[in-house]
Amino acid sequence: MTTQVTESELEALLHGALRAKGAGERWATESNESWCRVAPRSGTGPAQGWKLHVSATAASAPAVLEKALDVLLKDGSAFKFARSLEQVSALNTRATPRGSSGKFITVYPASDADAARLAQDLHTATEGLTGPRILSDQPYTPNSLVHYRYGAFVGRRRLSDEGLMVWYIEDPDGNPVEDKRTGRYAPPAWAVSPFPDSVPVATPKTETPRRPVLLGGRFSVREAIRHTNKGGVYRGTDAETHAPVVIKETRPHVEADASGNDVRDWLRTEARTLEKLKGTGLAPEPLAMFEHGGHLFLAQEEVPGIPLRNWVAEHFRDAGAARYRTDALAQAGRLVDLVEAAHARGCVLRDFTPANVMVRPDGALRLIDLELAVLADDVALPTRVGTPGFSPPERLVDAPVSPTGDYYSLGATLCFVLTGKVPALLEEKPATRPAEDRLGEWLDACAAPLDLPDGLRAMILGLMKDDPAARWDPARARDALRESGTGSGAGRGRGEAARTAAARTGAARTGTTRTGTGTGTGTGTGSDTDTDVIDVAVAGIVEHLVDSMTPDDDLRLWPVSVKAGETDPCIVQQGAAGVLSVLTRYFELTDDPRLPELIATAGRWIADRTDTRSTRPGLHFGGRGTAWALYDAGRAVDDRALIDHALAVALAPQESTPSHDITHGSAGSGLAAVHLWHRTGDPRFAERVADAADRLTAAARREPSGVSWPVPAEAVVEEAGKRYLGFAHGTAGIGCFLLEAAAVTKNPEHRELALAAGELLVTHAVTVGDAAQWPAQATDVPTAPYWCHGSAGIGSFLVRLWRATGDARFRDLAVGGTRAVVERASRAAVTQCHGLAGNGDFLLDMAEATGDPAHRARAEELARLIVSERSRRGSHVVFPNEYGDVSTSWSDGSAGILAFLLRVRHTEPRHWMVQQPV
Repeated sequence: MTTQVTESELEALLHGALRAKGAGERWATESNESWCRVAPRSGTGPAQGWKLHVSATAASAPAVLEKALDVLLKDGSAFKFARSLEQVSALNTRATPRGSSGKFITVYPASDADAARLAQDLHTATEGLTGPRILSDQPYTPNSLVHYRYGAFVGRRRLSDEGLMVWYIEDPDGNPVEDKRTGRYAPPAWAVSPFPDSVPVATPKTETPRRPVLLGGRFSVREAIRHTNKGGVYRGTDAETHAPVVIKETRPHVEADASGNDVRDWLRTEARTLEKLKGTGLAPEPLAMFEHGGHLFLAQEEVPGIPLRNWVAEHFRDAGAARYRTDALAQAGRLVDLVEAAHARGCVLRDFTPANVMVRPDGALRLIDLELAVLADDVALPTRVGTPGFSPPERLVDAPVSPTGDYYSLGATLCFVLTGKVPALLEEKPATRPAEDRLGEWLDACAAPLDLPDGLRAMILGLMKDDPAARWDPARARDALRESGTGSGAGRGRGEAARTAAARTGAARTGTTRTGTGTGTGTGTGSDTDTDVIDVAVAGIVEHLVDSMTPDDDLRLWPVSVKAGETDPCIVQQGAAGVLSVLTRYFELTDDPRLPELIATAGRWIADRTDTRSTRPGLHFGGRGTAWALYDAGRAVDDRALIDHALAVALAPQESTPSHDITHGSAGSGLAAVHLWHRTGDPRFAERVADAADRLTAAARREPSGVSWPVPAEAVVEEAGKRYLGFAHGTAGIGCFLLEAAAVTKNPEHRELALAAGELLVTHAVTVGDAAQWPAQATDVPTAPYWCHGSAGIGSFLVRLWRATGDARFRDLAVGGTRAVVERASRAAVTQCHGLAGNGDFLLDMAEATGDPAHRARAEELARLIVSERSRRGSHVVFPNEYGDVSTSWSDGSAGILAFLLRVRHTEPRHWMVQQPV
């Protein structure tokens, strides 16, 4: 059954204009959810050139479009416009990327002369109407709605050196150049503007240095704290007092509503709130509000310290889990007092989050960014704007302003301080489980790794109840904190009991066997309920992967999130090969009858889009990782054509690469060759192993403490010289390959380099309590303990190095890495690259290598944490990635999560690590 798409109000204006001008035969129109595209039926336009953008607000968009159509329908240039007022609003929010904000209408002129003429005509037609400045473009004249930039007219994309899809244009010699879409006007040097200079550049008459510009005649700017679509936030100095200040900027028409209110009105609200709280010590002291260049500014006292969000991350990193627990409880008490004090002065905060609280050096707290606050005698602006995870759910249904909304935000902030995050609970369809029940399940799963006292769990749930009237107030929360004391006693005993029980279960584990269909039953882990929930999650993930495959789609076989960038659709990291590999493993475990045809179809889809003449290097972003997945899939379903294609891809010449690492470079290509050598015995793969190992030997930089592989400037200019330590991009991954390569090449130099890599990692380990951590680079502070850069990836190499050498130092640091992983469990995302799935795989590696059941027990704790963040979509189970999206990919989606959960439920080898034949 198809849903009828109704014509939007703006699209109706177009069709009305076409009828009125009798021009319907000249123009072809096409619409999707967001855009209406209009093009002349005759002829095609250029692929790139000077494009025009016209801005508008939701209130002015109908008038702007009507005026623009009078110009554009007389011309022969293609154009598009935002199809609805909701889309116009979305283009103008404070969170809209600066490179795309404000672009209501886009015009693709047929020539430079047409561009100049249309810009003038559109400016004249829309003069006097309202719209925001488009930051990526040059205004046609000051305050004009018409803007221009040089860029692509058609969607041409290519893979960058980092393996991401980028838009590109061509220089005069036909070479591809990335069409960067940032919040700054930066045309290519060879593109000559056909437009008149809109803002002439004055030439200084003398050589005398110019004095610094004082905003508002009083404040100088030292540096920018951040830039967003709504404006900047700056550190500066008060010329009158010489005191440090913070200056907040708001741009006209951003987040404008139907009545004309925009972010400038929010800034005025913040100024009134600061005046109300003046002298209380709860917030910065206000200094001045003024306009400059058409933007509104608010200068206020600079509060020394760091945002609470940063304090949580940095203090946990530096103090360690045990000390942090005590300090976090003290901080929780201060947060309760802070909210109560603001309410006592008639101020409802409406955006109380860890980003909007400053921690001073003396530990005192201050409220900042009070632009959404409401005073007792104030008229509230629209309330749907807020911070996901911290804003109360009733905000989305325009509930009246109430202190109970702040109670919810207080609970979420306390959850963040005590556990390290607020879980991203995606919408369920149908919504059969209340949000507070789902949060309670997650907090229960935190019990073992976090040792969260029962009273604190009840406090968080009480403050974050779905029903505003039932929420705890700050006084009751304070009582719960007092009763919890330092977090010792019953709460910790509960966590230890859960871990001990899981360890006993892990010690008795014997593995699983094929079960025909479904996930299998196995021996079970933890309680029967835990086992059932994991099995249901596995089945639901598989249902999602089976149902979401789209072999008729030429662009993507499975849906993925592209917020971190879009990759080749066939690769391991974020493409079809990663999903195919996990479904192949699932079929090998279960004999699910749905999968042979699906695996063969997916394999053919990938084969049709992979080149056997040459491949990109790397395991996760390159051709050999794809070949690995195709070969294993072909063997699983006995598809000779798929196997042959996989071998052809794996043996194809590789594009030249300066990259050394696992994901993009020689080490990753070599590791895939090791796997295929063990699978096939083909001596050509042994040659490729040796070639990759020799390349890395030549590139190694000897250091007093070991060996490293600095990033070459030819790889990524911005990264040149960086000495990464982790598995994905640095020493650990390269060392792991060299260790495996030595078993193939029998070259002692390859083994010696692997040992030297281990020595470097020993040198740069940072131990906090019992936890071993590493920086991303040798000169950095320790990073989060994930596969990509941190303890999970580095530990995965060190435990293998210990097994190869017997050197207890490597084992002991790997054990320390497990403690870092467990301590951070409640703070992590649920995915492979930067989260619990990758961390859990490391714990299972440790269990296998050491025989210690405690490692498996902790891996099972991580599995329960992951499953507690599931969302049901009918028969499907999905999970949030780091950006709150649903994705199927290996690195940040369901495939990587499924791979780990299968290892928890079955005794299986780890994906993308070499398994030598028994």
